[in-house]
Amino acid sequence: MTPELVQKLQQLPRKPGVYIYKDKSGKVIYVGKAKVLRNRVRSYFNKGRMDGIKTFRLVTRIHDLETIITDSEMEALILEMNLIKEYKPRYNVNLKDDKSFPYIRVTKEAYPRIFPTRKIVKDGSRYFGPYTDVRQMRGLLKQINKIFSIRSCRLPLNDDSIKQKKFKICLDYHIKKCDGPCEGFISQVDYNSMIDHVIHFINGHDKLVVHELTQKMQNFAQKQRYEEAARMRDRIKFIENFQYKQKVIVDDSKDRDVVAVAVEDEDACGMIFKIREGKIIGRNHFFLNGVMQDDYSDVVGAFLKQYYLKADFVPREIYLPAEIAEQEHVQLWLSEGVEYSVQLIVPQKGEKAKLVSMANKNAKLLLQEMFLRKEKLKDKPPHAVEALKRDLFLDKLPRRIEAFDISNIQGTDPVASMVCFVDGIAKKSDYRKFKIRSGDTPDDFRMMHETITRRYSGSLTKSMPWPDLILIDGGKGQLNAAVQALQEIGKGELAIISLAKRLDEVFMPGETESYYLPRTSSALKLVQRLRDESHRFAITFHRSLRRKRTAVSELEKIAGIGPAKRKALIKFFGSVDDIRQASVDDLALVNGMNRELAQLVWEYFNVAH
Repeated sequence: MTPELVQKLQQLPRKPGVYIYKDKSGKVIYVGKAKVLRNRVRSYFNKGRMDGIKTFRLVTRIHDLETIITDSEMEALILEMNLIKEYKPRYNVNLKDDKSFPYIRVTKEAYPRIFPTRKIVKDGSRYFGPYTDVRQMRGLLKQINKIFSIRSCRLPLNDDSIKQKKFKICLDYHIKKCDGPCEGFISQVDYNSMIDHVIHFINGHDKLVVHELTQKMQNFAQKQRYEEAARMRDRIKFIENFQYKQKVIVDDSKDRDVVAVAVEDEDACGMIFKIREGKIIGRNHFFLNGVMQDDYSDVVGAFLKQYYLKADFVPREIYLPAEIAEQEHVQLWLSEGVEYSVQLIVPQKGEKAKLVSMANKNAKLLLQEMFLRKEKLKDKPPHAVEALKRDLFLDKLPRRIEAFDISNIQGTDPVASMVCFVDGIAKKSDYRKFKIRSGDTPDDFRMMHETITRRYSGSLTKSMPWPDLILIDGGKGQLNAAVQALQEIGKGELAIISLAKRLDEVFMPGETESYYLPRTSSALKLVQRLRDESHRFAITFHRSLRRKRTAVSELEKIAGIGPAKRKALIKFFGSVDDIRQASVDDLALVNGMNRELAQLVWEYFNVAH
């Protein structure tokens, strides 16, 4: 704990408000509210009251603290919700990013338009959603366009432009999909009345719309405006047909939402059933972040507050699977924007409890589906691996690829490297180095033959799985040497190719001509990465051996420094240059060295030379 944080803890006020925890980088990691800030914040740092791994992880990452004093607990509640929405702190339960979910937008124009959007613009338009089920939203818009004659054009319509006859009716008017506001065939009052009906329809208040349309139909009929009356009649029929398809699950006409939350380990799914006039008109679900050993009621409360913070409609009754903290305050907050008192109810039995149970089963099902999708993604190979199988006509997916390269300078310090990629990602624990044993003459083919033989016939076969594809850095000669080695040890069935540095030619066994992977292919990029990584690994190993050999040969010239001490010096300093720059005191620190020997070494590099 920093001194600044200790000082802030000592100066905490005894007032309601919001506290914000930040990590070393200044990032907000948790937002909370308190009736008394001093008591609540200090409780986090009381080791005896540190409940659970989540609190422990949070406290160990707190580097700074900020508090905001509010006039009341209600104000603190609202501020907390808005800050969580803004910062999405890691240790708060919050909805996963819902920016991709669409809304239905009703524009704020003299003659409003209605269309789907994924972007919220603060221009006075009304937004309904978000819709987590895009098919449901499209079906609703399809019904709206079938029942109501809403304009689809983007014309800047107003009373002046209509009076000046700037625009002409389009095909939509002739096929009765629009009432022609552009030429004044429908008044602004009547058009906006129709928009009100659409909004009621979106909110599931079908009976209210039918009632108002019936009154209009009767008024038109009394005035002998039979064509307009017929239009109202058709709209009523469409709505009634739509209602017929919806299942009635509650006998009364109250608006209510059913909330459920399924939690498993650190994942959760929140579900909302929207019940309007006794029918389920839709459902929304959201996956939650930041669930780590939280009480179930806390997760329910967090989901409830975040959902209704941006909801387009709050019903009179909301059924919950469990009581939440500060339930009365939350009810008051929910009631602020409506003309009625919102009730949070935890049903214990009967039809209401069955509704909560049904919503909970759906939430659990969606959570399990998410787990299955994650597992499938884990098992699904990357596109580059699939492309490599396709482009090289391989029998199976090359999920495990082992690549080999040889490195030497005129036969000195010859080494080989093997790197391994699994699903396109380097698996460094399976990298291997080989010191070539078969002579010092520069024969890359013989060296590759030895390396392949040692990898696929020795002890490595017991500790490592067989590859799906072997990649040799080199041309036809290196490939033939590797193929011969595989055949000699009875592993000729392993898939193998080589990639030449020049022009990135691919050679395959039994083929006289080289093969070129498409330049834009992700498969080519994958084998290039493997080739380059095997080359890097080989050259790094070769250079380290060469440095050690050079150091040994130089140290052999110093009388009194035997093999054990030479080895210890090289191990301690790493190179001749580092030994040359070391002081007598530094040299004396090496195991087996004393000050007299250290002086000899120092004089060799700094006096004699």
